[in-house]
Amino acid sequence: MANDGDRAGRNPGFVGWALDRNQREALLKRLPPRYAEVIADHVTLKFGDSEGLVPTDTWGDIVGEADDGAGVQAMVVAIRGTTERPDGSTYHITWSLAPDRQAKESNDVIAARGWRAFPEPVRVTLRPKAFRG
Repeated sequence: MANDGDRAGRNPGFVGWALDRNQREALLKRLPPRYAEVIADHVTLKFGDSEGLVPTDTWGDIVGEADDGAGVQAMVVAIRGTTERPDGSTYHITWSLAPDRQAKESNDVIAARGWRAFPEPVRVTLRPKAFRG
């Protein structure tokens, strides 16, 4: 499970990829959000290390979806042909949430329930970025 912050309550940040803002609206139309709070913001590479090396990849493929039916929807992303992050979790974009849910729950939903593969991948442009806490 992802950590939400250090002992002092600060978010330590992370490195990964921001979803390209020019492509976001088209993606949201193609892959409609199921819950009220639309996130569709980023893919995490490494949590807790906003000072780490920013990745160089600039695209990925949305290859599937996870939805617990209770407020967490995430799109599973393949980067360099794999959905597995170096920490063993799954590359994903938290897509939408019910008001009482949190983005960090996407990791748990994917781990516990798995995900449904799409018949065809959806190419997505990604912007390498360090997200500061």
